This record gives sequence, structure tokens and C-alpha cells, in this order.
Amino acid sequence: MSDTDAALPGPPLSAPSALPPAFHDLAKRVNNWGRWGVGDEIGTLNLITDEVVRRAAAEVRTGRRVPLALPLKEGGVQTGMIPGRVNPLHTMVQINQELFGPGTVATSDDAVTMGLQAATHWDALTHASHSGKIYNGRPAGTITAHTGARFSGIDAIPYVVSRGVLLDVARAKGLDRLPGDHAVTPQDLDEAAEFGRVEVRAGDIALVRTGQIQVCLAGDNHAYGHPSPGLSVRTPEWFHARDVAAVANDTLTFEIFPPEIEDLWLPVHALHLVEMGMIQGQNWNLEKLSTACAELSRYAFLLSAMPEPFVGGTGTPVAPVAVL
Repeated sequence: MSDTDAALPGPPLSAPSALPPAFHDLAKRVNNWGRWGVGDEIGTLNLITDEVVRRAAAEVRTGRRVPLALPLKEGGVQTGMIPGRVNPLHTMVQINQELFGPGTVATSDDAVTMGLQAATHWDALTHASHSGKIYNGRPAGTITAHTGARFSGIDAIPYVVSRGVLLDVARAKGLDRLPGDHAVTPQDLDEAAEFGRVEVRAGDIALVRTGQIQVCLAGDNHAYGHPSPGLSVRTPEWFHARDVAAVANDTLTFEIFPPEIEDLWLPVHALHLVEMGMIQGQNWNLEKLSTACAELSRYAFLLSAMPEPFVGGTGTPVAPVAVL
């Protein structure tokens, strides 16, 4: 890496910005730029150490496996609200073709066109920028049409395997699903952790259940996305204080939508991805996991959620599995 590739200092907080001063104050409190060096590209995933993974493996007691991904299909969760984020279009390119002549072994192949964030996915750190910067102070202009994300693309992440913790906010409140206007607060996260009798530790991956995915599973994709409960702008400090490695939930937009603060769009994206360097996941199906955790009275598990290494990608589909 050359000197010009190193992280550049961010603009002073007094620089002109459409974002309000309160946002910049929050950003300053959760900022991790330089914490793992100026060349770092994976942010809080550095917190997943060998010891953290050994601790995660110790959570496996029954071997029960719970899949957390939505099916990849043409009639998926995308409705056109986000331009270009298309549902998977599956095409057969050969069917039972005898490549080496009649009577030889035949093969079938297929292809797919889709948005990398179309269904259950991780957002790479480059999925969001603000004030002209991405994570670790690099210019947002390092993302180009030809190469995608030059730094901190999804291919920079070698693995995502750690101790997972389900923060079942809906069940902790005695609800199947949070109301569409509910912004999940730090107090909600504390209550969910207490409900599950689980401590959130450094290097953990937090899964926050709102129950909103039920709307999608019932077939109403438009209502699934809007209005939607989601994380409040107050929650990044909660994750930062506990050194959480990554966060995912069961909604389309991750944070509450429409936003809790008028005209402040996607502030949690900016705080997590840009300031903290913490990847986040959306459209995770946490319903079966909620049931399993309640049945076993255990809310911690081994979580495998490996990214697909699309070079330059700003996100990736993922098929996470919790092992209890």
C-alpha cells in the first residue's frame, strides 16, 4: 500500500454539511478511524479474535442448526423502492446437455442476475458514505463504476464467524412484531439482553429481532419495507460501548423507516458503516431462531455468516446459520 493509499484525515466538524451538528457529535463519539491502523479495511471485524471464536464454539451444545436466510427468488423483497436493487432473475443456460456426445454424462447450468443486497445480505463498509468519506477517512471517490469499491469492499472481509446473540426485542415486550413506528432504543436492547439472560461481549454479532420479517413472509413486500420498525440513531453508541463486531436484523431498511428525525435519512447506516467500521445485515429471517432460543432458554450460539467475496462489492448475499 502506498502513502497515498493510507487513510486520509476527515474534514473538520465545522465543514459545510447537510447533516446536523447532533449527527456529527454522535459520529465523533463512535468513530473508530485509525483504531486498527490507517490501512485497516475491515473495522470492528478485527474484534473477532481466535479467543472469541473459541468462545463461540463453546456455545454449541445441541448441534441444532437454524437457517436465517430468505430464499433467493424473482418475487423477493425488492419492490423498486431502491433503484437498481433487483430481485434475483434465474436463467437456465443449459439443460441436460451431453457435452461429450450422445449417451455421455449430461449437465445443467444456470445463471442469475440480482442486486447484491437484494435479499438476506451484509452491507460492506463502502455501502454508505457521508461528507465525502468512507470508513477510515478514505475518499468516497475511491468507489468507481469500473472497479467498485477499491478499499473496504466486501472481498476485504476474510470471514464472519463468531458468537451470535439474539436480542429478541419483540418477544421481550410480549409481542409477535413491533409496531411500524417503533424505533429500537438502547433501553430496548438492554431489556432484550436481560430477557434472554445473555451478556453482549466484545466480538459478538448481535441479531436484533423486531418481527417485521413476518410481513414479508406473509407476502406483502410493500408493507414490509414501509413503514418499518428498526434501530434508533441512539443505538450505535450502545454497540460501540460493547465492542460488537457486527449487527443484523429482520427489516428491509435496518433502521426505523421513515426516519425518527425528520429529513435525517439513514443516519444509522452512516454511523455504523462509515464511523464505526461495523458491517450490518438486513432481511435476516429470525423467526425460527426466536422459537429455538425460547425453547432452549438460550440466546447465544455459534454464528456462521460468510460473505461471498465479490471483488469491489459494496454488499453480498449471505446464508447465515446459527448453531445452538
